[in-house]
Amino acid sequence: MSSILGTYARKDISFEEGKGSYLFTNTGEKYLDFVQGIATNILGHCHEHLVNTIKKQSEKLWHTSNAFVISEQEKLAKRLTEKTFADFVCFQNSGTEATEASIKIARKYFHKIGKPEKNRIITFQGAFHGRTLAALFAANNPKHTEGFGPKVDGFDQVPFADHEAIKKAISDKTAAIMIETIMGEGGIKTVPDYCLKGLRDLCDEKNILLILDEVQSAYRTGDFFAFEKSGIVPDIVPIAKGIGGGFPLGACLVTKKVSAGMTPGTHGSTFGGNPLAMAVGNAVLDVILEKDFFKSVKKKGEYFDQGLKKIKEKHPNIIEEIRGVGLIKGLKMSVNNDEFIKRLMSHKMLTIKASENVIRLFPPLTVKNEELDESFTKMEKVCQEMS
Repeated sequence: MSSILGTYARKDISFEEGKGSYLFTNTGEKYLDFVQGIATNILGHCHEHLVNTIKKQSEKLWHTSNAFVISEQEKLAKRLTEKTFADFVCFQNSGTEATEASIKIARKYFHKIGKPEKNRIITFQGAFHGRTLAALFAANNPKHTEGFGPKVDGFDQVPFADHEAIKKAISDKTAAIMIETIMGEGGIKTVPDYCLKGLRDLCDEKNILLILDEVQSAYRTGDFFAFEKSGIVPDIVPIAKGIGGGFPLGACLVTKKVSAGMTPGTHGSTFGGNPLAMAVGNAVLDVILEKDFFKSVKKKGEYFDQGLKKIKEKHPNIIEEIRGVGLIKGLKMSVNNDEFIKRLMSHKMLTIKASENVIRLFPPLTVKNEELDESFTKMEKVCQEMS
């Protein structure tokens, strides 16, 4: 009997090694891994530059308090702000902490400018913002909130893609709108560019903030952020998962204007921004900021999309819809997604499910075309089995 608290429905399999797009069991079986720690091992398993960086930093300094200047933290923050809309970065350990920081920053901003009554945040049905209490009730999915009451107040939820409902939900107490640019657990649903522009315009009109949750989508679409091609500038963006390449790392990016209320003592973290995490975050940037790296991600994303479309065309009774951008993809199934995932696993390929009967596919950004071809072959076999 395991001594681990039973909060996970684990598959009866354990992996001992990983390299690139593959995982290996203790008996040497090789699996094509398109879970990658749920969109987290963005450069695959045991990327050489990340491994060497961790070795080097671990021999110098692992952890020190945020009471002191951390040089690697300063470096990573500077690189992130120079590359993005943000003026400041607040480092955390995870995505849920990054979204919590976003909520606090939004509320504190209005408190700072003398409007403390503006403290409610509009969120969307089907969202997922993390597992802390505020993040749970921001998403307000009964599957996740049951038994964790009383409800954390301060959130007004509206149906996804219902702009009229959004407008009606805005009141004198609204501080912000928070939405995932690409809904992850909600089924890999992408917010169209015109909707992002509409949200930005609405926020400007009503003097409220726009929070774009890119915890799952940052770095993965072929752009730094999934919202970039829309041309808008958000106020706050929480990120995590891929930014640490598998090492625990989250961050909240914010403009100078909105950061006004975050003075010393208003927020903190024991481990957030520690030297080891910062070294890894910088190492990930070293790789993805190489010339033409994102161009290659876009090409791979197009190749992935084309291959998935061919499978869908051959098996329209199995795959209903292809969702996502770049190397963050979802397949909405006409058959049971759990069964499809189980059968894929029997063919030595790992995927993970989402809401709306969707299968999520997260190859690393370093994936090779022949590895994508391997995934097509395995998915094709399962489609044939279930037809």
